[in-house]
Amino acid sequence: MKLTPTKPSQFIGEDAVTLTPEDSEDMWHAYNLITPGDLVMAHAVRKVVQETKTGSTQSERVHTILAIAVKSTFFDPLVGQLQVSGIVKSENPFVSLGQHHTLDLETGRPFTLSKPNGWDSVARETLSEGLSDDKEGAMAAIVMQEGIANICLITQFRTVLKQRIESVIPKKRSAASDTAGGIRRFYAKTLSTLLRTVNFDQPRPLLLASPGFVAADFRTYIAEEGRDRSDKKLSALAKDAIVVHTHSGHVHSLNEVLKSPEMGSKLKDFKFTKETRLMDAFFDRLRLEDGRAWYGTSAVTRAVQEGAIGPGGGVLMMNNSLFRSSDIATRKKYVALVDKVKADGGDVRILSSDHESGQRLDMLGSIAAILSYPIYDLDEDEVDHHDPGEQSRGDEELVV
Repeated sequence: MKLTPTKPSQFIGEDAVTLTPEDSEDMWHAYNLITPGDLVMAHAVRKVVQETKTGSTQSERVHTILAIAVKSTFFDPLVGQLQVSGIVKSENPFVSLGQHHTLDLETGRPFTLSKPNGWDSVARETLSEGLSDDKEGAMAAIVMQEGIANICLITQFRTVLKQRIESVIPKKRSAASDTAGGIRRFYAKTLSTLLRTVNFDQPRPLLLASPGFVAADFRTYIAEEGRDRSDKKLSALAKDAIVVHTHSGHVHSLNEVLKSPEMGSKLKDFKFTKETRLMDAFFDRLRLEDGRAWYGTSAVTRAVQEGAIGPGGGVLMMNNSLFRSSDIATRKKYVALVDKVKADGGDVRILSSDHESGQRLDMLGSIAAILSYPIYDLDEDEVDHHDPGEQSRGDEELVV
């Protein structure tokens, strides 16, 4: 998603940003970014009925720019279509103020977004994620051949080339030691560039692709470096790396591999791997009944207030649907929980309500937490009336 300078407008706030979605993934980020109460200005098509001089009527479709106050959004992930509905706020010869209109946001076409209630920490983080090439769940990949390596980031929808490495390797007819030394220098340069270009602080998959045995030999080199440096991160990187065959070391060869249905499904799974593991860890902790796993708004809120979700394994888990609430006070309440946990040094994970992990969290009231230390009385004398049907741990037995 591209950020471009925002043109001044009487219909949009000074805090406005103009964004251009480039693919379906950007549309997904826009869907998470736009909430009820926001102002959105974008291209629109309206059907206008006009009366002719003879008294008959004729209709035509006109293209215009509209600003609306958002009431609701709808995203179709299969086609990457995002619809934003609301009340017209801009004066226009074709549309009256106060009329209802639905904007169809499209890839390649900019829209302007303003938040009259302010850009809170969750909105700013969502915007930053949407603008970054290194999006959550992106797979690192190197497509290579002797002397050439292309370092890429791959999402479900696109491949971004981050760095290209070229290194001269003596020909086979040269001394064997010269050739071997040249190859190791090439591998060292490729590995150092990879670690500098891609953040592996959080585990992420690495795809190595090449003709012949170059990719496999490079994986062996990473493993040896991890062993020699006593670097667990490198050792894990080599162990989990996936090696595939391509016809050449150029990016277009990698794209051929990614088009396969098998790799497509793997990419989708990789995007949500951390979410799935997190929910598995939560339910494992819940079964232990050790006072460190709680769910439901009231119990989790009390844990946050007591500073129990902090360093030492504290994690707050929330569904992104909570931040699309049409009630500003409700959204602010959840944003405050996020800010408090981050200030306390805990971890915050906002899960996708459209993925299996988010649906599991939805069964718990869309909010849960793993505490840094055990507390056994968070649900005592508390009945949560904020979310109908939601129960805290201990209210009833949960089958997981």
